[in-house]
Amino acid sequence: MIDLAYAMGTSGAGGAAAGAGPGGLANALILPIAFIAIFYFLLIRPQQKRAKQHREFLAALEKGDDVITSGGLHGKVTGLTDKVVTLEIAPNIRVKVERANIAGRKPKTQE
Repeated sequence: MIDLAYAMGTSGAGGAAAGAGPGGLANALILPIAFIAIFYFLLIRPQQKRAKQHREFLAALEKGDDVITSGGLHGKVTGLTDKVVTLEIAPNIRVKVERANIAGRKPKTQE
């Protein structure tokens, strides 16, 4: 039985070259390309879409909007500059936060 395995493994140059034909390179490239496509459509593209929506939201901020910061502060926008948003978090208590730290609008059901 060992002789048979030895004979099959040492079939000469023809056996070694049969697996490395011109289709071998194409088959070896299909799997990495498929992984890149999967990562793009499942991870990268949705993240870029969310970032674009957040940029549009920040650009559309106006005085009077109720927002939540990434730190969890709830407040009403009372002032805007290019980089800073002034929030009123309680009567006559105002806080300045970077515009990028505004996470989103406050849901209407919360007070």
